Amino acid sequence: MAASAPLHAQSGGDAGFDAYVQSLWPKAQAQGVSRATFDRVATGLRYNARVVALDRDNLGSPPNPNTPIPAFAPYRVKHVDAARIGGGRRVHDRLLPLLSRIEQRTGVPTSIMIAIYGHETAYGQVTGSFDLPEALATLAYEGRRRSLFEPELIATMVMVEQGVPRQVLKGSWAGAFGYPQFLPSVYLRVAEDGDGDGVARIWSSEADAIESIGSYLRNAGWRAGQPWGVAVRVPDGFNRARYANRLQPTRCPRVFDRHSRWRSMAEWRADGITPVGGRWPGDHVQATLLEPDGSGKTAYLLTGNYRAILDYNCSNFYALSVGLLADEIDR
Repeated sequence: MAASAPLHAQSGGDAGFDAYVQSLWPKAQAQGVSRATFDRVATGLRYNARVVALDRDNLGSPPNPNTPIPAFAPYRVKHVDAARIGGGRRVHDRLLPLLSRIEQRTGVPTSIMIAIYGHETAYGQVTGSFDLPEALATLAYEGRRRSLFEPELIATMVMVEQGVPRQVLKGSWAGAFGYPQFLPSVYLRVAEDGDGDGVARIWSSEADAIESIGSYLRNAGWRAGQPWGVAVRVPDGFNRARYANRLQPTRCPRVFDRHSRWRSMAEWRADGITPVGGRWPGDHVQATLLEPDGSGKTAYLLTGNYRAILDYNCSNFYALSVGLLADEIDR
C-alpha cells in the first residue's frame, strides 16, 4: 500500500511518506545498497511541500502545441551577457592547462565546457541548497513523475554506497547537483575524476566537474573538430518548405520540429546561405537550419554537435546560448 501512496500529500513527515520511503528498500538492495547506507540516506527525510510547489509551478499545464514560441533574442541578451562572457573568459584563462588536457581526452572544445559550466551554475556560484534525497523522495512520493524521481532517489543511495559523503548531496529542488548540475543517475554514468584523487567530486572540484561535462558530451556523440553551428543569412525567396523535416521526433517535439532536414554545408551554400561570421564548416559536414526568430532574422546551421548540447538540456534556446557564449569566450 505504501507504493501507491497519495499523489498529493498535505503535510511534512506524514506516515504515508515515511512508509513510501521505507518501501524502497528492496529496490535499493537490488542496486547493491547496504541496509546501513539505506538507513543513512533515508533517516530523517521529510515531505517538502516547497519542492512540490516549485515542481507544479515549473510544469504548469501541458504545453499547448499552438502556443507561439517566444523570440530568442531577449533570451540571448539575458544569457549571453557581459557578466557570463567576462566570467567565462576569466575561468577559461585560469583553467586553460587543465581544459586543454580534457579537450585532448574528450574532443570537446574548452570553451563549450566552460559555457555549460557558466549556464548551469554561474561558474560554480549557484548550485542549489535543497537536500537531494529529501527533494527526490518528495517528488517520487507526490507521484506525477515517480518513474523519473524514484530511480534518482535510489541512485543517491548508490552514490553514498560508493563513497560519496551524504552531507554533500545538496542541489536543486529537481534533483540536479554539483557544478554541472547532474542528476544522480547521470553522475553514476558519466562523472569522471579530473584531478587524480580517485573521486569525481563534481560538487567541489572544478577539474572533476569540467572533466565530467566533457565526458557527458563525448558520450552524447560530440565529434572533435566540428563546430556546434554557425550563424547564417538566409536569402530572400528561400523555399523553406522544400527542406522541412518530415520525420516525427520521438522526444522534445517542440525543439526538433523547428529544425529543417539534414543537408551538407555545400548544399546549403549552393542555395545561397551565407555565414554571418565565424568559421564555415567543411563542405561534407551535415547541418540543419534553424531560424529561432523567424525569417529575416539571424539563422543558424547546426551540426550534430548541437544535438549533443541538446542532450544535456533539450531546449533550442539553451543550446544556442551555450554555443554563442562559447564563441564569445573564444574571441
